[in-house]
Amino acid sequence: MFQSKSFLSVDIGAGSLKVVEIEPTELGALRLRQFDIRSLGMEGALESKREAATKRELQAALSESGFTSKLINVCAPGFHVFSKFVRLPAVDNSKISQIIQYEAQQNVPFPLNEVVWDYQILGSSPSGELEVLLVAIKTDIVEGLFGIAENSGLKVNLVDVSPAALCNAFRYNYPEFEEEEDGSTMLLDIGAKTSTLLFFEKGKVYARTINIGANTITQEFAAEAKLPFAKAEIVKLEGGMVSLGGAYADPEDPQHAQLSKIARQVLTRLHIQMNQTLQFFRGQQGGSAPKRLFLSGGGSSLLYTKEFFEEKLNVEVDYFNPLKAVELEEGLDLERLSVTAHTLGQTIGLALRNTMECPVELNLMPSSAISRQEFNQKKPYLIAAVFSLILVIFAFGWFFQRLADVKTEASAELDESLQPLLNKERTLDSEMSKLKSAKSELQDLTEWMKERVFWMDILQEVRGIMLQAEARSIRPDQAGIWVERLSADLPNDPAAGADPMAADPYASAASSAPTYQMDPMMMQRYGITPGSPGAPAAAPDPYGAPVAPGAGGAASEDTVTSITLRCRGINLSQISASANGDLAFELEKAFQASELFGEESQLTGDIAIDPDQLTFSFGMTLKLNQPINL
Repeated sequence: MFQSKSFLSVDIGAGSLKVVEIEPTELGALRLRQFDIRSLGMEGALESKREAATKRELQAALSESGFTSKLINVCAPGFHVFSKFVRLPAVDNSKISQIIQYEAQQNVPFPLNEVVWDYQILGSSPSGELEVLLVAIKTDIVEGLFGIAENSGLKVNLVDVSPAALCNAFRYNYPEFEEEEDGSTMLLDIGAKTSTLLFFEKGKVYARTINIGANTITQEFAAEAKLPFAKAEIVKLEGGMVSLGGAYADPEDPQHAQLSKIARQVLTRLHIQMNQTLQFFRGQQGGSAPKRLFLSGGGSSLLYTKEFFEEKLNVEVDYFNPLKAVELEEGLDLERLSVTAHTLGQTIGLALRNTMECPVELNLMPSSAISRQEFNQKKPYLIAAVFSLILVIFAFGWFFQRLADVKTEASAELDESLQPLLNKERTLDSEMSKLKSAKSELQDLTEWMKERVFWMDILQEVRGIMLQAEARSIRPDQAGIWVERLSADLPNDPAAGADPMAADPYASAASSAPTYQMDPMMMQRYGITPGSPGAPAAAPDPYGAPVAPGAGGAASEDTVTSITLRCRGINLSQISASANGDLAFELEKAFQASELFGEESQLTGDIAIDPDQLTFSFGMTLKLNQPINL
């Protein structure tokens, strides 16, 4: 999708701020018009000062480097982003979003209402499982990025994450390595606080973030040399190198020699983490041994970093060039660009999102920011509409005032002639009200007579559906599922809407709604007797007889529109890891297809295996097609 206007790509890290201005060409490629890289210094490593430092350096870059565009794509700081590759069982497409939502709740280390999260399905494994990349970031962090951009007069188009941007940049510049038949390719991006390791093989990608970065070298050197962090960083940038060990001589400067040994120790720890990731990639992801490594990020600029990884990995090592397939505008500082090009991977990956469909497309734009942007775009039109509306109101006001005067005079004349008719109307209305009241009482009495036997129909339908679900399970001879608790959901019940799995499943049957408990014969059939682990406690009515609504007082006049079930079944996970879930989903589909229950009937809560591993439990909410008046 060709766009004639240029745009900015901004990569915000812990150590530096990178800004590039990109212009799409007529052929859909990229042209680099301008770039700037600015250090955030010590402030970038401090959470309390990073936002202010980023805002200051961004405004300085915009004013000093000649950027003209106001539309930007932002790469969120990698150390703030949670990312994880998960595998999901092969299910119907209609269930994928529900399962991914569940996986997000289980894996994201924050409540989902406090984060912005997104996912992408990357493909499927040979076993049919879906491979999904799940990413999340705290909402307040993204709001902070929007605040920085808006205060600088910019409009944010999208918010991407470092692994996705690097993946897109690498595939765009090195497509030949994607089709290799044997061996994989590694890309290591060494940032200030974290490092990102990516594997590419046969169109697939795997990534992991490692909590070791260039700042680790500075911090350990500052502690050992008893220097402030800022001074230690200057020493590292001016003469830092990685010790090659063995027979190689150390630098003559004592501080540089000390720094080089610390750098080798830190990179050795990073290499150990890389080896662990490689073992996981080969063992769990079915990957192959790497044939080459590309280095990226500011942390890889330390002298002899390339030689260190060549020695450790015994593979070909080179620096990543994200500008390999990018045109360069005349007049750029090519000398500076040649030194820093390998640090611009994220910015190029961001720019590709505006010009073509990318292999990985994520967007962590919070809904609040999107709404705010849409409102700001519509604000001029809203102001004009308000002024136009005021003028129209004044014109119509004058007209309707004149019309109201005429109507008032005519109304006074009609009132005199209508008074006798109004008296007759009141008498007729009184008689009609009495007739309507009698009809309503008769209709209510008829409905109550019908609904006396409706609960029996519901119980018979629930039993038939459960037998049907057992017969369709993976092992009908071993499958068993029953109702532990059945209760009506009342709109005025304080417990209405509560999670059925969080409630006490063995509480007394006496409540404001009909409740049914498990049949002791069913308990005996599946070897679960009262008092044993996972067995329901004895209830006042052991045969599940309904407790009359409003027992002990006046009958309730509430309307039941849905029923909550707590179900328990024989644990089949030893036969198949997805057997319990399949049985629960089969039950859900059967209820949705029932004539008594609506399509809104669904599973609620988690599908949980009990500690004794004998049974599993889950909740169901059944939507009644015909409400019941209690």
